[in-house]
Amino acid sequence: MVAHFGTRLRKGAMTTAVAAAAVAALSASQAPGVTTDGQGRQTTGADAESTPDGNGDGSATGNSPYYTDLPPLNTPVPAPTIGTPAATGEAEAGIPATVLDAYKKAADSLSASKPGCNLPWELLAAIGKVESGQARGGNVDAAGTTITPILGPVLNGNGFANIGDTDGGAYDGDSTYDRAVGPMQFIPSTWEWAGEDGNGDGKKDPNNIYDAALAAGNYLCRFSWDLSDQADLNSAILSYNNSTEYLNTVLSWLEYYRKGTHEVPDGTGTLPSNRSDGSDGATTSPSPSPSPSTPSTPSTPAPTPPKPSPPSGGGTTTPTPTPPGPTIPTTPTPTETVDHLEDAGTGALTATAGDTFGEQVAVRTETKAGKAVAKVRVRFTIVGDTTDATFTGGETVATVVTDSVGTATAPALVAGEKTGDFIIRTTVVGRTLTGLDYTASVTARQADTLVRTSETALTCVPGGEFADQVEVKATYNGAVADKVAATATLIKSADDATENDKGPYFKDADGNTVRTLADLTTDADGLLKLPKLYADDTTGTFLLRITTTGGATLTVELTVAAAATPEPEPTTTA
Repeated sequence: MVAHFGTRLRKGAMTTAVAAAAVAALSASQAPGVTTDGQGRQTTGADAESTPDGNGDGSATGNSPYYTDLPPLNTPVPAPTIGTPAATGEAEAGIPATVLDAYKKAADSLSASKPGCNLPWELLAAIGKVESGQARGGNVDAAGTTITPILGPVLNGNGFANIGDTDGGAYDGDSTYDRAVGPMQFIPSTWEWAGEDGNGDGKKDPNNIYDAALAAGNYLCRFSWDLSDQADLNSAILSYNNSTEYLNTVLSWLEYYRKGTHEVPDGTGTLPSNRSDGSDGATTSPSPSPSPSTPSTPSTPAPTPPKPSPPSGGGTTTPTPTPPGPTIPTTPTPTETVDHLEDAGTGALTATAGDTFGEQVAVRTETKAGKAVAKVRVRFTIVGDTTDATFTGGETVATVVTDSVGTATAPALVAGEKTGDFIIRTTVVGRTLTGLDYTASVTARQADTLVRTSETALTCVPGGEFADQVEVKATYNGAVADKVAATATLIKSADDATENDKGPYFKDADGNTVRTLADLTTDADGLLKLPKLYADDTTGTFLLRITTTGGATLTVELTVAAAATPEPEPTTTA
């Protein structure tokens, strides 16, 4: 961080010196040595040292470079400058209109879908400022898509994470290595599972500020963090880019934007200039490979070295080759030593809809010799769209770092309402290895008992309507059976469960006679109240049978009889 401050001090010593001091104080008071582990959980102190495995996948950006410019001081009178004046506080507080709109809409969406996260739009603005200078000063079209791609440096391990190509160049135009993409600088492998459609156009485009802002918001809220809590806020920011300096810079802009900002036209935002990698961040697209060219003016040929003089006695000499320097061996990262994944005792993965699975997927990373490998990132992915099951926290992808015995255990699985089988796929992040697939099954909610909530006899006169509606309560193993599917049918007899063609009936929305009701569901208390029943002109005793998923059955007796004729009062004679 000192080097970054030094760069700014040369440009404006007075303003930046105070800002640097403020951030130093912030670092000391709010985030001393804070970082996150592979699951985004906060750690501190000696245990906070990151253990990268060379793939950088533990963050949204692959820990790519970022802008280190700090917000200006809100002084009433700007300090005098020499030469071209620096941007004033008012100019720095301006956010391009489309970019600002995207941040606010993303925050509004998150307030509805994840209200406990308490995501402020100013946090998205702070990250957008640090990652791309608000999409390069708002260089976006009317739909919010960047006019020219914004790409981070090649992540080839040369000063950055080493992330081989994961998208075939689809997002970043590089089929050899990955690069962070778009105004919020997602690496392709993260965008693949974290991408969102923020503008409702049916696409998930990391180059669109609406899509990228919503994806960033969901990413920051993915572990059920409460961003109104400072510790959770720090953890969320560090999960985006695992650097204490990055944390402090984002927090500085967050505080600055909270004090007030305003809208400026697209393309007129103030551009930052200092980057954590020492560049100006101006590169927006892959640089083409240099091609040979013919110089316009002849160049002076290099002097030809003199030939060695022959030794006395004639003959020629052969120059002695310079011996090569020593080869320095490189130590492979833990990820590079992994040969395969092994199951680590995962049990049967079954659950009833809406319940948490009793078993969790567990795998072990091993070398070719079968030795466990610690500190390796393993990704667990719920595959396909045939299920609405998620991991705890509502996500369909989770990345876990293997422990000291090489084991990674996925977060608990929570079944949705869709029933059937689905796959949890496990892969090693940063390696192209055959993964392990696990089949999980979700069964429908069940009830094993049905009882009426009233003992009142159900009677009616011909052509009339029953005074009481049938209400039942469903339970399973003695507990309330909520959201259980049920069917109610007026049957011919106890031995013939086919639908009756006479006697009591229900009515549909158009008033037509209906004697079977399907797609019924018990409520949160396990209760099911049927619509009103009516009687035709047929008298007698009839049966209503209610069945549920799981086998619970209840048969209710209905009586249709003419009203009793009152007996005449006896007459008396005087």
